[in-house]
Amino acid sequence: MGADWKTLSSMMDSTLLRPNANLMEVEELCREAITYSFATVCVNPIFIKPASELLQGSKPKVGAVIGFPLGATFPSVKVLELEAVAVAGAKEVDTVMSLGSLLSGKPDVVRDEIGSIVDVSRSYGIDVVKVILEVCYLTREQKIQACELAIEGGADYVKTSTGFGPTGATVEDVKLLRSVCAGRAKVKAAGGIRNLAQTLELIEAGAQRIGTSQAGKIVREAMSGNSGK
Repeated sequence: MGADWKTLSSMMDSTLLRPNANLMEVEELCREAITYSFATVCVNPIFIKPASELLQGSKPKVGAVIGFPLGATFPSVKVLELEAVAVAGAKEVDTVMSLGSLLSGKPDVVRDEIGSIVDVSRSYGIDVVKVILEVCYLTREQKIQACELAIEGGADYVKTSTGFGPTGATVEDVKLLRSVCAGRAKVKAAGGIRNLAQTLELIEAGAQRIGTSQAGKIVREAMSGNSGK
């Protein structure tokens, strides 16, 4: 795709997931999201309610992370967290896959956990469930397996990274996940996405949603005609 800023904005999850983020920053993020009509504002659970109040009646939805950033807690805790963010106003959730279960040879645990999260999300009016695979820790074969398990569990999107791992989204990984999904789920690229050129490369590779803390900067690059290179 080209750098049409309105199309680009509609694909953006504008994130603020730093542990030291504060309410004033969340409020600014929401105002920016309304200005550019981002897909979502993705924040930590404590900020879901104020973000949902600020975004009420506007195009951007509120996204929440659960089991973040490690994915290593109990499935029941992730479900409880899901219920809490849904009540607070979240409409999309990004949940971190249980990598420990995957790497311990327990695919059924991974699939069942995702299935439980998806099932509960529907009953609470969550529109979209994204499963973060944190692909930087996986071999190619494990990436394929993780993607398949997320799809079997009912995920709407598979997502490359939390942004807290040693590396983030790559063109190679996005291409791989898109080929595995084969239309059964969508692909979200996230982690280390900081400029327009990088964003467009990931979209060209097959990303259908972009998660970044630099969403406003990237869209302004597109509006100015700057390639970001």
